[in-house]
Amino acid sequence: MKNIIILPFLILPAISIAQNTSEAEQKWSGNPIFKGWYADPEAIVYDNTCWIYPTYSDAYEKQVFFDCFSSNDLVHWTKHERIIDTTEVRWAKRAMWAPSVIRKDGKYYFFFSANDVHEGEVGGIGVAVSNRPEGPYKDIIGKPLINKIVNGAQPIDQFIFLDDDGTYYLYYGGWGHCNVVRLNNDFTGLLPHSDGEIYKEVTPEKYVEGPFMFKRNGKYVFTWSEGGWTGPNYSVAYAIADSPLGPFRREGKILQQDTTIATGAGHHSLIRLSEDEYYIIYHRRPKGETHANHRETCIERLYFDADGKIKPVAITVEGVKQRPVGK
Repeated sequence: MKNIIILPFLILPAISIAQNTSEAEQKWSGNPIFKGWYADPEAIVYDNTCWIYPTYSDAYEKQVFFDCFSSNDLVHWTKHERIIDTTEVRWAKRAMWAPSVIRKDGKYYFFFSANDVHEGEVGGIGVAVSNRPEGPYKDIIGKPLINKIVNGAQPIDQFIFLDDDGTYYLYYGGWGHCNVVRLNNDFTGLLPHSDGEIYKEVTPEKYVEGPFMFKRNGKYVFTWSEGGWTGPNYSVAYAIADSPLGPFRREGKILQQDTTIATGAGHHSLIRLSEDEYYIIYHRRPKGETHANHRETCIERLYFDADGKIKPVAITVEGVKQRPVGK
């Protein structure tokens, strides 16, 4: 492991974010759920709090840090600023985006993409760790965990998934290709699959980027983004499989634009708050907005039909009802 130079890290105070109405009046989250241009939201529940880790949506040269947001009721959100940036990740020069997070053995792990890497360049997927969900996070290995381009997949948009047997999988990939790898115990390296392969391609039809996996009723539900991220037709589709390695056969779209409300609805994550109560967190562009980086983070309920298929999600202005995250 390289020696890592840790620079002084400025911990800024959390900033409470209120919606337009008073606390007494607010019963719905509204969309967007917090102010600012934020995209690619990764949501997770730690104990009784929902945390959202988004990309700061700006030009690549300015996209060099991460903020995160926390809430215990899905309505009132607290902003935690600069939980990690390029002063800590020395190999990252620009374009840090699309976090994925998980808690393991009392520590919080933060995976991210950096540098919009191409063949022969330094960049790709990194991993950092903290003792707290709000950071500050420290780069673990001082270099990318995945740097090279394998099976045509740009090493971006990673998602970490813990299966019931204790295996940690990392799904990732841009440029229309998705790979899955197995992680070692401390997330500093990769393990081979049972057939000896390190990188296994699992790309479903029409996949572009932004994979997210969850398990429901013994089935693996694999979701991803389709279309171009800068345009109005960005959307989310899904597949269902019997194995974490697929095959993933596309079922159809579940989230897309409504031109009366917003466009470019995609790059999502999901949380489950009770037995079958799911929420999808995603980004979109306000109606009439065309700037590529003007994206906002939003939330909606997600439902299944009697056959276990995901019902199409209607994007809304209202968002979701206030409810305690821990109940």
